Amino acid sequence: MAKLIAEWKNGGVNDELDRTLDAVGPRLKRLRLRRGVTLTELAEGTGISASTLSRLEAGLRRPTLEQLLPLARVYGVTLDELVDAPPTGDPRINLRPVVNKEGMVILPLTRRPGGIQAYKFVLPAGDDDAEPDLRVHEGYDWVYVLNGTLRLVLGEHDLILNPGEVAEFDTRTPHWFGATSAGPVEYLSLIGRQGERAHVRAAPAGSPGGAASRSTS
Repeated sequence: MAKLIAEWKNGGVNDELDRTLDAVGPRLKRLRLRRGVTLTELAEGTGISASTLSRLEAGLRRPTLEQLLPLARVYGVTLDELVDAPPTGDPRINLRPVVNKEGMVILPLTRRPGGIQAYKFVLPAGDDDAEPDLRVHEGYDWVYVLNGTLRLVLGEHDLILNPGEVAEFDTRTPHWFGATSAGPVEYLSLIGRQGERAHVRAAPAGSPGGAASRSTS
């Protein structure tokens, strides 16, 4: 990434850099849709105008380093991940939590582009009388509650999930997550592309390999 930025700043733009920058726009759009964020909300979080963000996502404008930095911060990824720089071979994941204005903490748990993405969410105690703001976007979500009580509004259903309970659904269905007034909630979320689902397979208790295993398709 350092070499890429040096070439960029010094004007030594080559074919590889051209291809890298041209691919940033679609990646930015996928990140935003995956998180269910509007251009207006992203503009508020980054200080970049919604019209500029729209042009960046459409590939009509190339991002500057000053624009990539706040975008990486909001999405909770590194600059390398944002521009899909070549891997360094280091298996460690750079866990950088993102906190939004409502106090929600989002912790990315994966860094590979494409495929199913894993996140840990921590939501502060909520207001049981609050009106849910339902969202829709492309993709498929699999949710596992770690601690606390998670309220999931999914279409016409208003559900309460307790620790150890799982939900999975098509994110084109209007949905909303929230904590209850009982306190904060922690949960894991696996978010995949449309048609890409997470499956849990478990052998009978006491049999070899009895621990649950997870596969994706």
